[in-house]
Amino acid sequence: MDNVLIIDFGGQYTHLITRRVRDLGVYAEILPFDINYKKIKETKPKAIILSGGPSSVYEDNSPNLSKDFFKFTFDNKIPVLGICYGHHVIMQILGGKVEQKQKKEYGKVNLKILGENLLFDTLGKEEIVWMSHGDQITKMANGFKIYAKTETCPIAAYGNEEKMLFGVQFHPEVVNTPKGNIILENFIFKIANCKKEWKMENWIEQTIENIINEVGSDNRVILGLSGGIDSSVTAILIHKAIGDRLHSIFVNNGLLRKNEHIDVQNTFESKLNFKNFHYVDAENLFLERLKDIEDPEEKRRIIGHSFIEVFEHKTIELEKTYPDIKYLAQGTIYPDRVETSATSKASAKIKSHHNLTLPDNMKLEIIEPLKDLYKDEVRRIGMKLGVPKEIITRHPFPGPGLAVRIIGPIDKEKLEILRDADEILIEEIKNAGVYESLWQAFCVFLPLKTVGTMGDYRTYEYICAIRAVESLDVMTANFAKLDMDLLEKIGTRIINEVKGINRVVYDISNKPPSTIEYE
Repeated sequence: MDNVLIIDFGGQYTHLITRRVRDLGVYAEILPFDINYKKIKETKPKAIILSGGPSSVYEDNSPNLSKDFFKFTFDNKIPVLGICYGHHVIMQILGGKVEQKQKKEYGKVNLKILGENLLFDTLGKEEIVWMSHGDQITKMANGFKIYAKTETCPIAAYGNEEKMLFGVQFHPEVVNTPKGNIILENFIFKIANCKKEWKMENWIEQTIENIINEVGSDNRVILGLSGGIDSSVTAILIHKAIGDRLHSIFVNNGLLRKNEHIDVQNTFESKLNFKNFHYVDAENLFLERLKDIEDPEEKRRIIGHSFIEVFEHKTIELEKTYPDIKYLAQGTIYPDRVETSATSKASAKIKSHHNLTLPDNMKLEIIEPLKDLYKDEVRRIGMKLGVPKEIITRHPFPGPGLAVRIIGPIDKEKLEILRDADEILIEEIKNAGVYESLWQAFCVFLPLKTVGTMGDYRTYEYICAIRAVESLDVMTANFAKLDMDLLEKIGTRIINEVKGINRVVYDISNKPPSTIEYE
C-alpha cells in the first residue's frame, strides 16, 4: 500500500495534513523531523510532506533537515512538498534565503498563479489561500521556479521538477484554502503517482489488533467514560478487542451538563449492555477543590489530578476483585494533544488538557487509540462501529466540563444557572433543525452583573454568552450565522426562565484568533 510520510516540524496543522491525505484514499503517517533516516527508509514512502511549525529556519537550534535528506529523496525519486515552515526548510538548506519581513500575512489572501505546472493543475489564475507566516523566502536556490505569489509575498510557491521538490507558503490542508485539496491531490496523484488504497475499515481492524497485542490475553483495562463520542468510541473499540475485561468508570465530577450523569448510565448499562460499568459520584470533592479558583490553567490542573486520583481510588477498590487491571484508556484525540504540545518537540503550547496532566506516580499504563484522529474521523468510525446516533451527533464537550465555561470561580449556584441556560439553547437549536450542522453550541457564564428590568422590578444579574461555531476539524472555526429570530427566541427564554440571568450576548469571534472554548 502506498504511503505518504509527513515530517513534523511542530505545526498545529500537521495532523490535519495527514487527515487530508487519508481522506483522499492514501495512507499517511507522521514522523518527527529528527527521526533516523533508517526509519524513513523502512516506511518506503511514495511521497513526503514537510509540515509547518512555529520556529524560524534561520534561528539557532531550529528544527531542520540535512542535505543528505534531499539526496535520499532525489536518489529514490521521492517527491517532497514543503508547507509553510517546510517550504522554508527546503530553500534554506539548498542555498536559498529566508528572512523575517515587517509585513506579515495571516488569514485569507489572494494567490496569483504564474504559468502552468502540475502542482496547480486545473486551478484558476487566482485562488484564495490561507496564510500564517512572518518569514519569507527572499532568495531562490538554483534550479527552482516561482509558481505563485501574493501581494506581499513574491515567492508564495515554487518547484524544481527535476529534483521533485515543491513548496507552498500557505496551508492547503485547512478548509480556509478552498482549493487546497486539489493542490494536495495534484501532488499525491499527478506528481507522486500514489494509488487510492487506504480505507477507514483498515484503521479499525489495525487498532483493535494493536489493543489485543498491547493488553494481552489476561490484563484488564480501566476506561474513563464520559459518554461523549471520543470515550464512547474508545470504549467500543476496546470492548471489541478484550470484551468484559474492560471496566468503564464514569465519574460525576459535578461539572456535567443537566441530567448527563443519568443519561450516560442509561446509555451504557441499558442500551449498550456494558457489564462492567462503574459510577462514581465525586461532585463534592471536585467542587470543594475548585472553590475560589480563578485561573483556568489551575482549574484544569486540579480537575486533571482529582480525576486521576478518583480513578486510582476506584481502581484500588476494583483490584481487590480484579488484580490484573494494568491499563487506563483515554479518549484523547489529536486536537487535545496539539494544544498541549504533545505531538512534537518543536510545538508551541496553547493550553493544558486534563487527559495529559497525569501525575508522576501514575500507576496505570495509558492507552489512547484515538490520539491521532480528529473529531469527524472519530464520528465516522463510531458510525461503522454502531455507536448510537445520539452519541455520534452530540457536540464536543471539554474534559474539564463546565469549569471552562464559567469564567472565574465556580460554585454550585453558577453551575445550575449555566446548566439551565445551556439546556434551553440546545433544545431550541435542535427544534430549529440546525444542531447537527453546528460543530458546537453552548452557553458561557460571565461573572458580570448588569442592570435590567422585569415587570416593575429592577434586576442586577449575570450575563450569559452564547457560542455557536461551524468547523470541520476544530483547528479553525467560524462563528455560526444563526437566524436572528432563533437567537431572539433563545435569549428571551433564557432571560425569562433562568433565574440569575438578565442579559444574553452572542459571540461573533472566529478561531483563530479566538479559541472555541473561553478558557
